[in-house]
Amino acid sequence: QVQLVESGGGLVQPGGSLRLSCAASGSIASINAMAWYRQAPGKEREMAATIINDGSTHYADSVRGRFTISRDSAKNTVFLQMDSLRPEDTAVYYCYVNYNKGNTKWGQGTQVTVSS
Repeated sequence: QVQLVESGGGLVQPGGSLRLSCAASGSIASINAMAWYRQAPGKEREMAATIINDGSTHYADSVRGRFTISRDSAKNTVFLQMDSLRPEDTAVYYCYVNYNKGNTKWGQGTQVTVSS
């Protein structure tokens, strides 16, 4: 069994910052990739940022330059630093991990609300 524990969501004013964390634990021999997806009300879930096991990162066009994904490999933890937040960033943010031989796991989601 693999567990993902997310933290760091909340309410922030436009232009503010938040940092999300996601710690993976359990039967993990190796992590291939970790990512943050988000789903706004009435919209499909979309990838916001991904970090691959070689350290390379990928971002959605809508967040590039404002969000930074990073990881602590020793702790199987991924972070998402979100700066210059906008109301359109409001969504439930989900952690995602691809591990071992292609197994996948989703976190429970954490709400991020950007509003004045």
